[in-house]
Amino acid sequence: MWDSPMHLLIIAIVILVLFGGRKIPEVMKGLGQGVREFKDGMRGEPTPPAQSSQTANPPTTNAPTSTTTAPTEQK
Repeated sequence: MWDSPMHLLIIAIVILVLFGGRKIPEVMKGLGQGVREFKDGMRGEPTPPAQSSQTANPPTTNAPTSTTTAPTEQK
């Protein structure tokens, strides 16, 4: 079914169009981490989740803020 190099070339072009050149390394890194975690899970070796720079930010709170403004001077 996928034995022709032409099929692989078409798939590579479609992936490049969908994700763009800059996103492909991020997608491959995520795919590699997923495969690694799956293999570790099959062996029974749980690994702690890695924190990325995006999740390292502290959560925001929805604390009420003061919305009063100083009165403006009218002439």
